[in-house]
Amino acid sequence: MFWTIPTIMTWTRIVAIPLIVGVFYAPLDPATRNLVATVMFVVFAATDWLDGYLARKLNQTSSFGAFLDPVADKFLVCASLLVLVHLQRADVFVALIIIGREIAISALREWMAQIGAAKSVAVHMLGKLKTVVQMVAIPFLLYDGRLFGAVDTGVWGTWLIWIAAVLTVWSMVYYLQKAVPEIRARVQ
Repeated sequence: MFWTIPTIMTWTRIVAIPLIVGVFYAPLDPATRNLVATVMFVVFAATDWLDGYLARKLNQTSSFGAFLDPVADKFLVCASLLVLVHLQRADVFVALIIIGREIAISALREWMAQIGAAKSVAVHMLGKLKTVVQMVAIPFLLYDGRLFGAVDTGVWGTWLIWIAAVLTVWSMVYYLQKAVPEIRARVQ
C-alpha cells in the first residue's frame, strides 16, 4: 500500500514543504508571495481530509498510510510555523510550544503502542480542535493582509495561533493524564 492514491496524496504534503518555503524566496511581490503560499498551504492541508476519505472509500487503508499521514501533517505545520517565525508573524514561543508538543505526543504514542496501550492516547476531540484552530491560524498568518477588504488576517491569525498554543498544552496534559495510569501499571 505504498503507492495508493491516498498515500500519494499524503506524500504531496511532504513534497509541498519546500515549495511553500520556496515561495518566500521567489522573485514575487510580497502580496503575491503571501497569496501563493496561503493557497498552497490550504490546498495541501485539505489533502489530509481527502486522503483519509479516499483511503476508506477505496478500501486502501494501510499501516504505512496510518503512519505517514500524521507525519506529513506535522512536517507541514512545523515547516509553516518556522517560516512564520522567520517572517516575524508568529512568536517563537508559540512555535516551540506547538512543535514541542508534536514531538512529545508522537513519542508518547509510539511508546504507548510498544507497551500495548495505544488506545489510551488515541486522538481526542481536544486534539482535533487544536488542529482545526492551527490550520485556520497558519493560512491567516501566511496571507498577512486584509481578506475581502475587512478581515485583518494578521490580527486574527495571531489570536488564533495563541489559542492553538493554549489548546496544544491542554491537549498534551489530557494525553499525559490518560497515559500515566498505563505507565504506572507497567513500571511497577
